[in-house]
Amino acid sequence: MQLKTLAAVAATLIAAAPLAQAQERITYKSAKSGSSYYQMGVEIAEAVKAGTDGGMIVTIEESQGSVQNVMEVRARGGDFVFTTPPALVGAAQAGAGAFEGKGDPAFDEIRALFPIPSLTMHFVMSEASGVTDLAGMEGKTVLLGKGSFGATEGEKYLELFGLTGKVNLADAELSNANDALKNGQIDGFVTAGSWPAPNVIEAAASTGVTVLSLSYEQIAQTGRTRLVIPAGTYAGQDADIVTTSLPVAAFTTTKMSDEVAYQLTRTFWEERDRMAEIAPWWAGVDPTLMEAVEVKFHPGALRYYEEAGIALSDAQK
Repeated sequence: MQLKTLAAVAATLIAAAPLAQAQERITYKSAKSGSSYYQMGVEIAEAVKAGTDGGMIVTIEESQGSVQNVMEVRARGGDFVFTTPPALVGAAQAGAGAFEGKGDPAFDEIRALFPIPSLTMHFVMSEASGVTDLAGMEGKTVLLGKGSFGATEGEKYLELFGLTGKVNLADAELSNANDALKNGQIDGFVTAGSWPAPNVIEAAASTGVTVLSLSYEQIAQTGRTRLVIPAGTYAGQDADIVTTSLPVAAFTTTKMSDEVAYQLTRTFWEERDRMAEIAPWWAGVDPTLMEAVEVKFHPGALRYYEEAGIALSDAQK
């Protein structure tokens, strides 16, 4: 009997061994392929694999946008991570905005993990235009682009600051902005994305530009989050740029285990400096961005932040 019992125990242990050594697999849904946020997902996947010695594998899924990402939590399991502005999570949980009439109990189970680079507004004007503030855009030709967050936000700011109808809006795609700026067809362009923004880097290096700052009063009018782009980020930029941003973060749901959420969050922060060596936009991600993530954090992530001494508000716990 003893031999049979021992054999049964041994067989059980052998069968369980592959499970103990199995890789943890995560699906990360962010943005359209080719976008900066899709590339960030690729960088996170590589960092997590390296930081866990292959113990955690992240697979990137293309997305059509943040609203879709939030909606998908209704049918996803504990391996699902997605990115979106925290404000959209709040809207989903309140059944407001894009989620009006589409409420679901699954939205209440969304929990934050960590911030990623914010969508940052850049008002980029050529040095030749002589424009140094938003008021100076009057009478100039500016490219806003079409259909993007930056275009919608840029149009909103023109209205807020009394520039509607006073700025000539170029009818072209944002992808043509640098060529149009070089050729003098436009005086500037508006773009939103993580900083440093590749198209702004190119414009600063090839044409020479001034990235405009907003005053405290102007930022307050926009209702957006204040963000500072440090001096020296772009060629010829001798002073900090003060602008607005839309925070973005990585989220999961309570279906994810505390241990997986802890390991994923811990690995992200421990690998952040190495990611910044490869892609400078990670240098802008630090604990100061946590305040803008006004959503409850996953218990596993909370464990990491407590260990790291990163304070969170009562509403985030």
